[in-house]
Amino acid sequence: MVKIIGIDPGLSATGIGIVSGLGPKIVSYSLGCIHTAKSTPLPDRLDKIFSKLHQLLISENPDLMVIEDVYSLNRYPKSGIILGQVTGVIQLAGFHAAVPAIEVPVREAKQILTGNGNASKAQLEKAVRHRLNHKTRIKPVHASDAVGLALIGLYRYQDSLRAVK
Repeated sequence: MVKIIGIDPGLSATGIGIVSGLGPKIVSYSLGCIHTAKSTPLPDRLDKIFSKLHQLLISENPDLMVIEDVYSLNRYPKSGIILGQVTGVIQLAGFHAAVPAIEVPVREAKQILTGNGNASKAQLEKAVRHRLNHKTRIKPVHASDAVGLALIGLYRYQDSLRAVK
């Protein structure tokens, strides 16, 4: 059995999803978010994300970390820069915890989980809920996205390990 952690980077809310299982068989899962306040200075927010995630990686000891790849919208170029900073501290936390990491583009994740690379957030959440056999809506959406990334890591575990070596 393997344990995979999925991370949906975000400055206000970094989604976390952990899935244990083998191939398509899911034995257990958990999800949540690391929240930071808008009123807190950026370095403090990044430190909180790093520290909380590093603690979680040490305690959970996952076999692989799957991170949503950074993207930037032309209308909001600063968002891409901030996501890059958040992703940097996520990768650093993984490095310090000796957890191999891969990145998956959001369109690829949507394609794998829903069959449509342009799926909406609602469609993605519904697909993740269905795969987990989770009866109620998964909130917040960042946690749903993160557990979806963990599922992808679970499905691709052997190939993913070869990619990071």
